[in-house]
Amino acid sequence: MTAARPLAGRTLLMSGGSRGIGLAMGVAAGRLGANVVLLAKTATPDPRLPGTVHTAAQAIQDAGGQALAVVGDVREEADVQRAVDEAVGRFGGIDFCVNNASALAPLKTEELPLKRFDLMQQVQLRGTFLLTRAALPHLRRAPRPHILSLSPPINLAPRWMGLHPAYTMAKYGMTLLTLGWAAEFSEAGIAANTLWPRTLIATAAVQNLLGGDASMQRARAPEIMADAAVAILQRSPRDCTGQSFIDEDVLRAEGISDFSGYGGGPDVLLDLYVDP
Repeated sequence: MTAARPLAGRTLLMSGGSRGIGLAMGVAAGRLGANVVLLAKTATPDPRLPGTVHTAAQAIQDAGGQALAVVGDVREEADVQRAVDEAVGRFGGIDFCVNNASALAPLKTEELPLKRFDLMQQVQLRGTFLLTRAALPHLRRAPRPHILSLSPPINLAPRWMGLHPAYTMAKYGMTLLTLGWAAEFSEAGIAANTLWPRTLIATAAVQNLLGGDASMQRARAPEIMADAAVAILQRSPRDCTGQSFIDEDVLRAEGISDFSGYGGGPDVLLDLYVDP
């Protein structure tokens, strides 16, 4: 581990990561020397979505890290355990568990098919629980372990509660699990926090489901979340746990106040659950 590569020798296990914020986080961690293990379903190119778990692993390696692509479903216990076993077999342990995978269906109750309801609860809640639980024996042995979930601060304003309750429940559920782990594993020295963007992030989900080109032009690049994530992972677990972070706040604490380099223009759109 050096000042230029502060995550050298540390291993990050992440759900998803083939594209978007997860990919940006993996690349950022790799640039700092981390080993990154990706558990994701996309093994072959999809004409609707860029990238696969294999192209993501290559991007991480190109950035200077080591990467392991594991094709699997975070909802399936056997796939999750296989990812953990392969991570430990290849790199010797797990230091960080990042719950990135998420299913998006921001629909009103009468518009939401039951199949999509089930998918969101299974990916967000079951997947987050499975991955974290499987990683715990190794996190307990890590010197500075962190659990990080990409989920929002819990905002109970009626505006958000009534917008699309099923999706909100799934994302808030990730946050409740994570904050619960911060308390449950405090004596073990395992940090558990959540991270959410202040603004929309330019991802395929935004392009396809949250406003298309107009929203993409007012959304920031995924790298802002990646930079915030690796900043959190470098903090002391004893001093940094049980918090729901917003990306801008994390970076301001790191001395960064100019976010223009992340794009979005002067009139960026706020993300869901973030009040002006």
